Amino acid sequence: MVSKRSAGLCIGLLGMVCQTTQNPAQQNTLQHDTPQLNTPRLNTPQPNTTQPNTPQQNTDQQNKIASPEDPPVSSSRVRLSDGRYLAYTEKGVPRNKANHKIIVVHGFGSSKEMSFQLPQEVIEELGIYFLLFDRAGYGESDPNPKRSLKSEAFDIQELADQLCIGPKFYLIGVSMGSCPTWGCIKYIPERLAGVSLVVPVVNYRWRSLPEKLIKGDYRRTLVQLFFWFAKHIPRLLQWWVTQDWNSSMNVVERKPVFFSNRDTEALKKSTGFPMLTKDKLRERVVFDALRDDFLVCFGNWEFDPTELSNPFPQNENSVQIWQGYEDKVVPFQLQRHISGKLPWIKYYEVPDGGHLLVHYSGLCEAITRALLLGEENPLYIPSTSKTVP
Repeated sequence: MVSKRSAGLCIGLLGMVCQTTQNPAQQNTLQHDTPQLNTPRLNTPQPNTTQPNTPQQNTDQQNKIASPEDPPVSSSRVRLSDGRYLAYTEKGVPRNKANHKIIVVHGFGSSKEMSFQLPQEVIEELGIYFLLFDRAGYGESDPNPKRSLKSEAFDIQELADQLCIGPKFYLIGVSMGSCPTWGCIKYIPERLAGVSLVVPVVNYRWRSLPEKLIKGDYRRTLVQLFFWFAKHIPRLLQWWVTQDWNSSMNVVERKPVFFSNRDTEALKKSTGFPMLTKDKLRERVVFDALRDDFLVCFGNWEFDPTELSNPFPQNENSVQIWQGYEDKVVPFQLQRHISGKLPWIKYYEVPDGGHLLVHYSGLCEAITRALLLGEENPLYIPSTSKTVP
Protein backbone atom coordinates (compact mmCIF):
# COMPACT_ATOMS: atom_id res chain seq x y z
CA MET A 1 0.00 0.00 0.00
CA VAL A 2 1.03 3.59 -0.59
CA SER A 3 1.59 5.51 2.61
CA LYS A 4 0.07 8.91 3.30
CA ARG A 5 3.55 10.34 3.45
CA SER A 6 4.42 9.01 0.00
CA ALA A 7 1.21 10.34 -1.50
CA GLY A 8 1.77 13.68 0.18
CA LEU A 9 5.28 13.94 -1.16
CA CYS A 10 4.02 12.99 -4.59
CA ILE A 11 1.45 15.75 -4.61
CA GLY A 12 4.04 18.11 -3.22
CA LEU A 13 6.30 17.41 -6.17
CA LEU A 14 3.43 18.10 -8.53
CA GLY A 15 2.85 21.42 -6.88
CA MET A 16 6.48 22.31 -7.34
CA VAL A 17 6.36 21.28 -10.99
CA CYS A 18 3.47 23.62 -11.51
CA GLN A 19 4.20 27.27 -11.92
CA THR A 20 2.70 29.54 -9.29
CA THR A 21 -0.53 30.86 -10.70
CA GLN A 22 -2.99 33.59 -9.93
CA ASN A 23 -6.42 32.94 -8.54
CA PRO A 24 -8.89 33.77 -11.35
CA ALA A 25 -10.84 35.97 -8.97
CA GLN A 26 -7.69 38.01 -8.36
CA GLN A 27 -6.26 38.15 -11.86
CA ASN A 28 -7.29 41.75 -12.39
CA THR A 29 -6.02 43.02 -9.04
CA LEU A 30 -2.91 41.04 -8.20
CA GLN A 31 -0.61 43.20 -10.26
CA HIS A 32 -1.70 46.25 -8.30
CA ASP A 33 -1.88 44.55 -4.91
CA THR A 34 1.69 43.23 -5.00
CA PRO A 35 3.91 46.00 -6.34
CA GLN A 36 6.90 44.38 -4.65
CA LEU A 37 6.79 41.71 -7.38
CA ASN A 38 7.40 44.44 -9.95
CA THR A 39 4.66 43.06 -12.17
CA PRO A 40 3.60 45.63 -14.76
CA ARG A 41 0.09 46.26 -15.95
CA LEU A 42 0.51 45.28 -19.56
CA ASN A 43 -1.29 46.86 -22.47
CA THR A 44 -3.80 44.05 -22.91
CA PRO A 45 -6.46 44.26 -25.65
CA GLN A 46 -9.91 43.54 -24.28
CA PRO A 47 -11.68 40.35 -25.38
CA ASN A 48 -13.66 40.84 -28.60
CA THR A 49 -11.64 43.94 -29.49
CA THR A 50 -10.82 43.71 -33.17
CA GLN A 51 -7.06 43.65 -33.70
CA PRO A 52 -5.30 44.40 -36.98
CA ASN A 53 -4.97 41.36 -39.21
CA THR A 54 -7.13 39.21 -36.92
CA PRO A 55 -9.30 36.82 -38.96
CA GLN A 56 -12.74 37.23 -37.39
CA GLN A 57 -14.17 34.12 -38.98
CA ASN A 58 -12.05 31.91 -36.71
CA THR A 59 -11.67 33.98 -33.53
CA ASP A 60 -14.99 33.25 -31.94
CA GLN A 61 -16.35 33.34 -28.41
CA GLN A 62 -19.95 32.53 -29.23
CA ASN A 63 -20.17 29.71 -31.77
CA LYS A 64 -19.42 26.76 -29.52
CA ILE A 65 -22.58 25.01 -28.38
CA ALA A 66 -22.48 25.02 -24.59
CA SER A 67 -24.47 23.04 -22.09
CA PRO A 68 -26.42 24.90 -19.38
CA GLU A 69 -23.78 23.83 -16.84
CA ASP A 70 -20.90 25.41 -18.75
CA PRO A 71 -19.65 28.72 -17.34
CA PRO A 72 -19.80 31.65 -19.76
CA VAL A 73 -16.74 32.09 -21.94
CA SER A 74 -15.03 35.43 -21.34
CA SER A 75 -11.79 34.95 -23.29
CA SER A 76 -10.95 35.46 -26.91
CA ARG A 77 -10.62 32.09 -28.63
CA VAL A 78 -9.69 30.59 -31.98
CA ARG A 79 -11.31 27.55 -33.48
CA LEU A 80 -8.69 25.00 -34.53
CA SER A 81 -8.90 22.80 -37.59
CA ASP A 82 -10.12 19.84 -35.52
CA GLY A 83 -12.98 21.89 -34.05
CA ARG A 84 -11.47 22.54 -30.63
CA TYR A 85 -11.30 26.04 -29.20
CA LEU A 86 -8.11 27.58 -27.81
CA ALA A 87 -8.34 30.57 -25.48
CA TYR A 88 -5.68 33.26 -25.59
CA THR A 89 -4.74 36.71 -24.38
CA GLU A 90 -2.51 39.34 -25.94
CA LYS A 91 -0.26 41.65 -23.96
CA GLY A 92 2.48 44.17 -24.55
CA VAL A 93 2.55 46.50 -27.56
CA PRO A 94 -0.05 46.10 -30.32
CA ARG A 95 0.68 43.21 -32.63
CA ASN A 96 1.01 45.36 -35.74
CA LYS A 97 3.57 47.63 -34.07
CA ALA A 98 5.74 44.97 -32.45
CA ASN A 99 9.42 44.43 -33.17
CA HIS A 100 9.38 41.05 -31.42
CA LYS A 101 6.52 38.57 -31.00
CA ILE A 102 6.78 36.07 -28.16
CA ILE A 103 4.49 33.14 -27.38
CA VAL A 104 4.67 32.10 -23.72
CA VAL A 105 3.79 28.48 -22.85
CA HIS A 106 2.52 28.02 -19.31
CA GLY A 107 3.31 25.10 -17.03
CA PHE A 108 1.39 22.57 -14.94
CA GLY A 109 -1.64 23.99 -13.18
CA SER A 110 -1.14 27.41 -14.71
CA SER A 111 -2.95 29.31 -17.46
CA LYS A 112 -2.69 32.18 -19.91
CA GLU A 113 -2.95 34.50 -16.89
CA MET A 114 0.47 33.42 -15.62
CA SER A 115 2.83 36.07 -14.36
CA PHE A 116 5.85 37.03 -16.45
CA GLN A 117 7.43 39.95 -14.65
CA LEU A 118 8.83 42.18 -17.34
CA PRO A 119 8.87 45.94 -16.63
CA GLN A 120 6.59 47.97 -18.87
CA GLU A 121 9.45 50.23 -19.91
CA VAL A 122 11.37 47.22 -21.23
CA ILE A 123 8.32 46.03 -23.16
CA GLU A 124 7.99 49.43 -24.80
CA GLU A 125 11.73 49.86 -25.35
CA LEU A 126 12.03 46.56 -27.21
CA GLY A 127 8.57 46.65 -28.78
CA ILE A 128 7.42 43.27 -27.47
CA TYR A 129 4.07 41.64 -28.19
CA PHE A 130 3.16 38.69 -25.96
CA LEU A 131 0.72 35.93 -26.86
CA LEU A 132 -0.30 33.65 -23.99
CA PHE A 133 -2.85 30.87 -24.28
CA ASP A 134 -4.56 28.17 -22.28
CA ARG A 135 -3.12 24.84 -23.36
CA ALA A 136 -5.58 22.07 -24.24
CA GLY A 137 -7.89 21.35 -21.30
CA TYR A 138 -6.75 24.35 -19.27
CA GLY A 139 -8.78 27.45 -18.56
CA GLU A 140 -11.23 28.09 -21.39
CA SER A 141 -9.53 25.87 -23.96
CA ASP A 142 -11.14 22.60 -24.96
CA PRO A 143 -9.43 19.35 -23.96
CA ASN A 144 -7.75 17.26 -26.62
CA PRO A 145 -8.44 13.52 -26.24
CA LYS A 146 -5.55 12.89 -28.64
CA ARG A 147 -3.11 15.12 -26.80
CA SER A 148 0.57 14.58 -27.59
CA LEU A 149 3.76 16.60 -27.88
CA LYS A 150 3.11 16.89 -31.61
CA SER A 151 -0.50 18.07 -31.17
CA GLU A 152 0.60 20.74 -28.68
CA ALA A 153 3.25 21.99 -31.12
CA PHE A 154 0.69 22.23 -33.91
CA ASP A 155 -1.78 23.98 -31.58
CA ILE A 156 0.85 26.70 -31.14
CA GLN A 157 1.49 26.91 -34.86
CA GLU A 158 -2.20 27.14 -35.72
CA LEU A 159 -2.81 29.78 -33.05
CA ALA A 160 0.04 31.85 -34.48
CA ASP A 161 -1.30 31.47 -38.02
CA GLN A 162 -4.87 32.41 -37.14
CA LEU A 163 -3.68 35.53 -35.35
CA CYS A 164 -1.33 36.37 -38.23
CA ILE A 165 1.70 37.04 -36.07
CA GLY A 166 4.08 36.19 -38.87
CA PRO A 167 6.16 33.31 -40.24
CA LYS A 168 8.44 33.22 -37.18
CA PHE A 169 7.99 33.84 -33.49
CA TYR A 170 9.92 33.52 -30.24
CA LEU A 171 8.93 30.89 -27.73
CA ILE A 172 9.31 30.83 -23.94
CA GLY A 173 8.31 27.59 -22.21
CA VAL A 174 8.13 27.58 -18.41
CA SER A 175 8.47 24.44 -16.28
CA MET A 176 6.13 21.79 -17.77
CA GLY A 177 5.46 24.25 -20.59
CA SER A 178 8.87 23.09 -21.77
CA CYS A 179 7.34 19.85 -23.05
CA PRO A 180 5.33 21.53 -25.85
CA THR A 181 8.35 23.77 -26.42
CA TRP A 182 10.62 20.78 -27.07
CA GLY A 183 7.83 19.58 -29.38
CA CYS A 184 8.05 22.83 -31.36
CA ILE A 185 11.82 22.40 -31.75
CA LYS A 186 11.16 18.90 -33.08
CA TYR A 187 8.12 19.45 -35.30
CA ILE A 188 8.05 23.14 -36.36
CA PRO A 189 11.66 24.40 -36.13
CA GLU A 190 11.18 26.57 -39.23
CA ARG A 191 8.66 28.72 -37.33
CA LEU A 192 10.98 29.60 -34.46
CA ALA A 193 12.91 32.86 -34.15
CA GLY A 194 14.42 31.87 -30.79
CA VAL A 195 13.60 29.64 -27.83
CA SER A 196 13.99 29.92 -24.07
CA LEU A 197 13.29 26.95 -21.79
CA VAL A 198 12.89 28.23 -18.24
CA VAL A 199 13.38 25.59 -15.50
CA PRO A 200 12.32 22.87 -17.95
CA VAL A 201 11.17 19.60 -16.43
CA VAL A 202 13.05 16.40 -17.17
CA ASN A 203 11.42 13.14 -18.20
CA TYR A 204 13.22 10.29 -16.45
CA ARG A 205 12.32 8.02 -19.38
CA TRP A 206 14.65 9.85 -21.75
CA ARG A 207 17.22 7.36 -23.02
CA SER A 208 20.05 9.84 -22.77
CA LEU A 209 19.90 10.21 -18.98
CA PRO A 210 22.70 8.12 -17.47
CA GLU A 211 21.66 5.83 -14.65
CA LYS A 212 24.34 7.25 -12.37
CA LEU A 213 22.61 10.63 -12.45
CA ILE A 214 19.10 9.41 -11.70
CA LYS A 215 19.70 6.34 -9.56
CA GLY A 216 18.33 6.97 -6.09
CA ASP A 217 16.68 10.27 -7.12
CA TYR A 218 13.53 10.44 -4.98
CA ARG A 219 11.88 12.68 -7.59
CA ARG A 220 12.08 9.86 -10.10
CA THR A 221 10.31 7.52 -7.68
CA LEU A 222 7.59 10.04 -6.93
CA VAL A 223 6.95 10.73 -10.61
CA GLN A 224 6.72 6.99 -11.32
CA LEU A 225 4.32 6.53 -8.42
CA PHE A 226 2.02 9.34 -9.45
CA PHE A 227 2.18 8.31 -13.12
CA TRP A 228 0.99 4.79 -12.27
CA PHE A 229 -1.94 6.03 -10.20
CA ALA A 230 -2.88 8.69 -12.76
CA LYS A 231 -2.84 6.19 -15.61
CA HIS A 232 -4.49 3.16 -14.00
CA ILE A 233 -6.76 4.40 -11.18
CA PRO A 234 -7.29 8.14 -11.70
CA ARG A 235 -10.60 8.28 -9.84
CA LEU A 236 -9.03 6.79 -6.73
CA LEU A 237 -6.23 9.33 -6.96
CA GLN A 238 -8.73 12.15 -7.34
CA TRP A 239 -10.67 10.89 -4.32
CA TRP A 240 -7.49 10.65 -2.24
CA VAL A 241 -6.21 14.14 -2.90
CA THR A 242 -9.59 15.77 -2.23
CA GLN A 243 -10.30 14.20 1.16
CA ASP A 244 -10.59 16.67 4.03
CA TRP A 245 -8.37 14.51 6.24
CA ASN A 246 -5.62 14.49 3.63
CA SER A 247 -3.28 17.41 4.21
CA SER A 248 -1.11 16.55 1.20
CA MET A 249 -2.46 19.43 -0.88
CA ASN A 250 -1.00 21.87 1.63
CA VAL A 251 2.37 20.16 1.77
CA VAL A 252 3.75 22.36 -0.99
CA GLU A 253 3.53 25.50 1.07
CA ARG A 254 4.28 23.83 4.41
CA LYS A 255 7.43 21.94 3.47
CA PRO A 256 10.49 24.07 2.68
CA VAL A 257 12.18 20.93 1.34
CA PHE A 258 10.46 21.66 -1.97
CA PHE A 259 11.74 25.23 -2.23
CA SER A 260 14.90 27.24 -2.29
CA ASN A 261 15.10 30.29 -0.05
CA ARG A 262 14.26 32.60 -2.97
CA ASP A 263 11.30 30.41 -3.91
CA THR A 264 10.00 30.69 -0.36
CA GLU A 265 10.27 34.48 -0.46
CA ALA A 266 8.49 34.57 -3.82
CA LEU A 267 5.66 32.42 -2.48
CA LYS A 268 5.06 34.87 0.36
CA LYS A 269 4.12 37.45 -2.27
CA SER A 270 1.96 35.18 -4.41
CA THR A 271 -1.37 33.38 -4.14
CA GLY A 272 0.27 29.95 -4.09
CA PHE A 273 -1.21 27.13 -6.15
CA PRO A 274 -4.96 27.81 -6.49
CA MET A 275 -5.52 25.14 -9.15
CA LEU A 276 -4.30 22.46 -6.72
CA THR A 277 -6.80 23.20 -3.97
CA LYS A 278 -9.18 20.44 -2.97
CA ASP A 279 -12.18 22.39 -4.25
CA LYS A 280 -10.66 22.78 -7.71
CA LEU A 281 -9.46 19.18 -7.87
CA ARG A 282 -12.97 17.95 -7.07
CA GLU A 283 -13.96 19.33 -10.47
CA ARG A 284 -13.42 16.44 -12.82
CA VAL A 285 -12.57 18.68 -15.77
CA VAL A 286 -9.77 20.31 -13.75
CA PHE A 287 -8.38 17.04 -12.43
CA ASP A 288 -8.51 15.40 -15.87
CA ALA A 289 -6.72 18.33 -17.51
CA LEU A 290 -3.89 18.07 -15.00
CA ARG A 291 -3.79 14.29 -15.31
CA ASP A 292 -3.65 14.33 -19.12
CA ASP A 293 -0.90 16.96 -19.13
CA PHE A 294 1.14 14.97 -16.61
CA LEU A 295 0.79 11.70 -18.54
CA VAL A 296 2.01 13.28 -21.78
CA CYS A 297 4.90 15.08 -20.13
CA PHE A 298 6.20 12.07 -18.20
CA GLY A 299 5.09 9.32 -20.55
CA ASN A 300 6.94 7.84 -23.51
CA TRP A 301 8.10 10.55 -25.88
CA GLU A 302 8.37 10.21 -29.64
CA PHE A 303 11.93 11.56 -29.41
CA ASP A 304 14.76 12.26 -26.99
CA PRO A 305 15.62 16.00 -26.78
CA THR A 306 19.35 15.23 -26.94
CA GLU A 307 18.82 13.76 -30.41
CA LEU A 308 17.33 16.95 -31.84
CA SER A 309 19.04 19.05 -34.50
CA ASN A 310 19.87 22.70 -34.07
CA PRO A 311 16.84 24.70 -35.27
CA PHE A 312 19.21 27.58 -36.04
CA PRO A 313 21.96 25.99 -38.17
CA GLN A 314 23.28 29.39 -39.25
CA ASN A 315 23.46 30.52 -35.61
CA GLU A 316 20.97 33.27 -36.39
CA ASN A 317 19.59 32.76 -32.91
CA SER A 318 19.71 30.15 -30.18
CA VAL A 319 17.90 27.81 -27.84
CA GLN A 320 18.51 28.69 -24.20
CA ILE A 321 17.99 26.86 -20.92
CA TRP A 322 17.58 28.83 -17.69
CA GLN A 323 18.06 26.77 -14.55
CA GLY A 324 18.24 27.45 -10.84
CA TYR A 325 21.27 25.97 -9.10
CA GLU A 326 19.12 25.36 -6.02
CA ASP A 327 16.11 24.01 -7.94
CA LYS A 328 14.66 21.15 -5.88
CA VAL A 329 12.29 20.00 -8.61
CA VAL A 330 14.80 19.50 -11.43
CA PRO A 331 18.42 19.03 -10.33
CA PHE A 332 20.87 21.30 -12.09
CA GLN A 333 23.05 18.27 -12.83
CA LEU A 334 20.39 16.92 -15.20
CA GLN A 335 20.08 20.23 -17.03
CA ARG A 336 23.85 20.45 -17.37
CA HIS A 337 23.90 16.94 -18.79
CA ILE A 338 21.18 17.68 -21.36
CA SER A 339 22.67 20.99 -22.47
CA GLY A 340 26.11 19.38 -22.54
CA LYS A 341 24.79 16.88 -25.09
CA LEU A 342 23.55 19.75 -27.26
CA PRO A 343 26.38 22.21 -27.91
CA TRP A 344 24.01 24.60 -29.68
CA ILE A 345 22.12 25.25 -26.44
CA LYS A 346 23.13 28.25 -24.36
CA TYR A 347 22.94 27.30 -20.71
CA TYR A 348 22.33 29.85 -17.95
CA GLU A 349 22.30 29.09 -14.26
CA VAL A 350 21.00 31.30 -11.45
CA PRO A 351 23.32 30.63 -8.46
CA ASP A 352 20.69 31.11 -5.74
CA GLY A 353 17.72 30.28 -7.92
CA GLY A 354 15.09 27.61 -7.35
CA HIS A 355 12.19 26.58 -9.56
CA LEU A 356 10.21 29.84 -9.52
CA LEU A 357 12.65 31.92 -11.57
CA VAL A 358 9.97 33.89 -13.41
CA HIS A 359 8.84 35.28 -10.04
CA TYR A 360 12.23 36.78 -9.18
CA SER A 361 12.78 40.47 -9.73
CA GLY A 362 14.94 41.10 -12.78
CA LEU A 363 15.05 37.50 -14.05
CA CYS A 364 12.39 37.88 -16.73
CA GLU A 365 14.24 40.89 -18.11
CA ALA A 366 17.51 38.94 -18.23
CA ILE A 367 15.75 36.03 -19.95
CA THR A 368 14.08 38.32 -22.48
CA ARG A 369 17.19 40.34 -23.33
CA ALA A 370 19.23 37.18 -23.80
CA LEU A 371 16.55 35.73 -26.08
CA LEU A 372 15.90 38.81 -28.21
CA LEU A 373 19.24 40.64 -28.16
CA GLY A 374 21.78 37.99 -27.22
CA GLU A 375 22.75 39.98 -24.13
CA GLU A 376 24.46 37.76 -21.55
CA ASN A 377 24.60 38.63 -17.88
CA PRO A 378 27.86 37.20 -16.48
CA LEU A 379 26.06 36.46 -13.20
CA TYR A 380 24.20 33.63 -14.90
CA ILE A 381 27.01 31.99 -16.81
CA PRO A 382 28.12 28.86 -14.88
CA SER A 383 31.62 29.14 -13.48
CA THR A 384 32.26 25.48 -14.27
CA SER A 385 31.64 23.36 -17.32
CA LYS A 386 28.00 22.62 -18.00
CA THR A 387 28.94 19.06 -18.85
CA VAL A 388 28.47 16.58 -16.02
CA PRO A 389 31.15 13.85 -16.00
